[in-house]
Amino acid sequence: MVFSSITFIFCFLPVFLLLYYLIPNRRVKDIILVVGSLFFYAWGEPVYVILMLFSMGFNYFMALDIWENPDDRKRKASMIFTVVINLLILGFFKYYGFLLDSVAALIRTPIAHPVLSLPIGISFYTFKNLSYLLDVYNQKVDAQPDLLTFAVYSTMFPHMSAGPIVRYADIEEQLYQRTISFPKLGLGMEMFIKGLAKKVILADNLALIFSEITQTDGKIAVVTAWIGIFAYTLEIYLDFSGYSDMAIGLGKMLGFDFKKNFDYPYISTSVTEFWRRWHISLGSWFRDYVYIPLGGNRVSTGKHIRNILIVWALTGLWHGASWNFVLWGVYYGILLLLEKFILASFLENLPGFVRNLLTMLAVMIGWVFFSIPSFSAIFRYLGSMFGIGASAFLNGASLYYLRTGIVLFIVGTIVTRPNPQIRFKRLMRTKPRAAVVLDILLFAAAVAYLVANSYTPFLYQQF
Repeated sequence: MVFSSITFIFCFLPVFLLLYYLIPNRRVKDIILVVGSLFFYAWGEPVYVILMLFSMGFNYFMALDIWENPDDRKRKASMIFTVVINLLILGFFKYYGFLLDSVAALIRTPIAHPVLSLPIGISFYTFKNLSYLLDVYNQKVDAQPDLLTFAVYSTMFPHMSAGPIVRYADIEEQLYQRTISFPKLGLGMEMFIKGLAKKVILADNLALIFSEITQTDGKIAVVTAWIGIFAYTLEIYLDFSGYSDMAIGLGKMLGFDFKKNFDYPYISTSVTEFWRRWHISLGSWFRDYVYIPLGGNRVSTGKHIRNILIVWALTGLWHGASWNFVLWGVYYGILLLLEKFILASFLENLPGFVRNLLTMLAVMIGWVFFSIPSFSAIFRYLGSMFGIGASAFLNGASLYYLRTGIVLFIVGTIVTRPNPQIRFKRLMRTKPRAAVVLDILLFAAAVAYLVANSYTPFLYQQF
């Protein structure tokens, strides 16, 4: 089940919220939340609920063992064992086929293996549970003694499928005391509608443009190649930030306040700033649990470079079992090193709008690596963007995509900027009825698109 489906919006969510709001007792609310989350997760893949329950129970008991054990050596051994088991489970389901295929390509001998479907959200709930475990080991939080309360944290459906990666420390108090009110319900609904509109009205239609261009047989024009990657640049932001808006909005409906996961990354004036604004929960996870433990920037220059490259190779690999993701991660690692050690003084002297254009150029090239699995297709597409092997600079296909996509491009670009959000908040303060009408119109338009178009999953559900 996904948030952008008729089943979720008109069947699951109303029934779930009705039960959740009618029950005054927190413990019963927690039971409803856990059962509802498991039902939500099992809708598409019932078997993998067992895997989620194992992850929840295993990390719960191991965190208690780590917390209560007075022997530091045994605590460390338990922590290492638990981390290894979590990573082995993640690695098996996400990477074993990729590893076997890579070995087969290396030895030039096919290796037969069953193809397993990827458990939805496994990367997100594994990293979420790992952050809790490591925080318990480092004594940043106390181990949760109550299994039901931990189950609420571990299985909560709003952020299960595609994040954000919610840390236990951020919602520990809310697990015991959370505010449920009609104003908060209204705010959550407004965020959910905004995210839904981003996804189904804008992102899904932009996806069609990029898909058509990348599936074109033969060579494409320079302008067509840039139109395609510009469409994907808008699509992936609107798709993923739309999901995050929906997840945060659902959290508010349930009384939880999750941290924002995007902060208008396309206004960034450097790659470093871009990664402070894009997928904030993942970036901070790798910073706190990989980069800093490796020594961060408080080491020699050589080790600092090593740390950045390790983090970004892992960041790329986290996104999927394919070498193009690793290439994408290393690409950003190299860009950040260039920006930090070589280009910093040069970039600081450029006007802000020029730095933003250069940053977006780097980001769009990065999305080529990210979106196309085949290395040969990646470099063929990049070649087309810069006139190498392109059929022409501009042709009829280019004009067609410009003409049919211009409204999507303009609206999508506007939505990536902070001004519309600022204006809407001002509208809510000065003319709340107008804001409500606008939300209703957006919701109606989004539902109309859902009814008219086929199902399109969230991009980040595959990661």
